[in-house]
Amino acid sequence: MTRSRAQDPNVCGVTAAIAVIDGKWKANLLWMLESGPRRPGELRRLLTGLSEKVLTQALREMEADGLVHREVHDVLPLKTVYSLTEFGRNLSEALAPLSHWGHRRLDRLTVRHSAQEPPAS
Repeated sequence: MTRSRAQDPNVCGVTAAIAVIDGKWKANLLWMLESGPRRPGELRRLLTGLSEKVLTQALREMEADGLVHREVHDVLPLKTVYSLTEFGRNLSEALAPLSHWGHRRLDRLTVRHSAQEPPAS
């Protein structure tokens, strides 16, 4: 899905919302920032496999979409902190039912897979 879909007034609202969090890391970043402001290095440590380049790109896109606020403290070395905006918190709250649905789906898959496994001998 392209980022332009997030700004196209002729797409459905769900498509526009998903375009904003599309990608491997944005939903996780949104979830991480729910608990409070975090520095980029902390986010990288919490999300194993996330490169600095991809983190910066995702956070900049989320900032451009109004989901996160970037605050740079004028100290040496520079200290950057990211937090959710009110708009970002609204999105996070809107995604909560989808998250619950996803957990129920995973539970169903677990039950289905364990029922298909032959008993251990």
